[in-house]
Amino acid sequence: MHPSNRRRDVRDMTLRQQSIYLLPNLFTTAALFGGFYAIVQAMNGRFLHASVAIFVAMVLDGLDGRVARLTHTQSAFGAEYDSLSDMVSFGIAPALVVYVWALKDLGKIGWIVAFIYAVGAALRLARFNTMLSVQDKRWFQGLPSPAAAALVAGLVWVCTEYGIEGEAVRPIALIFTLAAGLTMVSNIPFYSFKEINARKAVPFVTLLMVVLFIVAVSSGPAEVMFGLFVIYTLVGYGLALWRLIKRKPVSKVSNEPNHS
Repeated sequence: MHPSNRRRDVRDMTLRQQSIYLLPNLFTTAALFGGFYAIVQAMNGRFLHASVAIFVAMVLDGLDGRVARLTHTQSAFGAEYDSLSDMVSFGIAPALVVYVWALKDLGKIGWIVAFIYAVGAALRLARFNTMLSVQDKRWFQGLPSPAAAALVAGLVWVCTEYGIEGEAVRPIALIFTLAAGLTMVSNIPFYSFKEINARKAVPFVTLLMVVLFIVAVSSGPAEVMFGLFVIYTLVGYGLALWRLIKRKPVSKVSNEPNHS
């Protein structure tokens, strides 16, 4: 092969690789924009748009990792960028949205609770990054930051859909925000769903349940999504309580061997 052709092939291959690596990071950037957009809309008093933007960021955040694995483009840069994006979309954005919506008039207590949530998200992400090589991949230790954001943003979304102002449910918003922040840094195990493989054969009833779920979400997205994450959180607490009653370690992550 002529040297010029070889250099051209190498250059073309490099460009193709760069375009592939760009793909998952575009999803991460879109998720980051969702968090930024939520903050801007909350500042403008458009809380419906703000809460929905956080859920959109959640979907995009779930896609970037899957795209990276499917295209074999995982990288240290992508992992760090994803964590920074998560901190904005699922840490800062929900805290600011709920603060402006309901907690602002509480004064010092309001911003302290919002700050506790933001710190909980930061600590949760830092702990997750440092435990990637040792934790049981089937379980999260502490509530994942997207799920915590869904609890806070979901409450705002549902109430806004029904015309309920933040001041009317201020105590509930305070409890949800504080509980979500503290649960993120707890040792309570939450199922990760990482063992589910969409490429494997599944029973017909599973497909039917997926279809019913899609219909339910399309008919009432706010209520279904919020209710789903409330149930997910309660199941985690129930599992921790059951293990406590059975006198087993509450955390299934740090006290049991890795099964990945």
